[in-house]
Amino acid sequence: MAVDALQALWAEPRPPHPPVRVWRDWVLAAALVSWSVLEVMLREETAWRPLVLGVGVVVALTLLWRRTHPLGALVVAFGTVTAFDVARLLTLDVTGLVSVAAVLVLPYSLFRWGAGREAAVGLGIIVVWLAVTLAVAHVTEPVGVAEIVAGYGFFLFSAALGMALRYHAKARVRDIEQAKLRQRNQLARELHDTVGHHVSAIAVAAQAGRVAAATHPDRALAALEAIEDAASRTLAEMRTMVRVLRDGAEPDLTPQPGVADIGSLARSDGGYPRVDVHLSGDLDHLSPSVGVALHRIAREAVTNAVRHARNATRVVVIRVTGEGDQVRLTVRDDGEVSAAGHPVQGYGLLGMTERATILGGNLRAGPAPEGGWAVETVLPKQGAAA
Repeated sequence: MAVDALQALWAEPRPPHPPVRVWRDWVLAAALVSWSVLEVMLREETAWRPLVLGVGVVVALTLLWRRTHPLGALVVAFGTVTAFDVARLLTLDVTGLVSVAAVLVLPYSLFRWGAGREAAVGLGIIVVWLAVTLAVAHVTEPVGVAEIVAGYGFFLFSAALGMALRYHAKARVRDIEQAKLRQRNQLARELHDTVGHHVSAIAVAAQAGRVAAATHPDRALAALEAIEDAASRTLAEMRTMVRVLRDGAEPDLTPQPGVADIGSLARSDGGYPRVDVHLSGDLDHLSPSVGVALHRIAREAVTNAVRHARNATRVVVIRVTGEGDQVRLTVRDDGEVSAAGHPVQGYGLLGMTERATILGGNLRAGPAPEGGWAVETVLPKQGAAA
């Protein structure tokens, strides 16, 4: 088992999409270079100042590549300080710079953004450098066990912190993907029921048309038109279903809610915040999957508002409006919007966004211009385009 764990660690790839270099990185590098310059200018000895300053500048600049090239940055920085320490041990009588302690950031970056084999190689480089620098320190002043343990402990802690944050980020991504998958599975069950309804309608219309064909050709023609319409709806729903990962979920035989059920979310019995529902426009020709999505999104948005809206007294829950071939849903509260706002990275919002996207629509959530927090989604009435 231990061998398998080591092999898995060795084969661990780099995390995708490391953060790009931002202004804070340049500020950090500039601060370290300035620190090195001041330290060289204020120190008492005068020998080898350009060399000592060069070491500090190299270490500071490598931090600019610590995310995109973590092993390369570590090799350059620790290779430079190792060569400098060896020179101090053999020929130079000069002390190092305190600013070089910035190399402590690099083990964190390596284990946070590097591949498994890169982390192993980098750790070996760090161990070699620590042995060299402790040997140099021992020449001028004996180094005890406590100092050795502390030296290795600092760098191991930096590496462990990077690894912990790396796996925390991986767990977060995995949880988000599972939330999306659950939402897709639920939508797949709803689409299954919708397609079943359409197929049943086609069967009934076909039977009616066959009975009427001999004596009432006009009724048979109307039945064919109904079959054509139902078949087109079914084809659109099936094409939507193909894009949904079902993962073996069993059909849910419970009747699915729709726009008409949004009114049940209203609450005016003294509970706070109060919930109002307003329906307007043409809402009679919505695809069943769109009706279900509107209800699900409205319910999730209301739940978030009730839980998270600060000092809210009223939630304008549903303004569902039929606009041409689209339907718009707005849920807005009158609570106070803090600097952090609502938990925009929560799984509920991810699920709402996923549901709207699969059906060919979009969803936005954020502070409303008139105050409070608003969730707005726009969906095509017939779902995703065929």
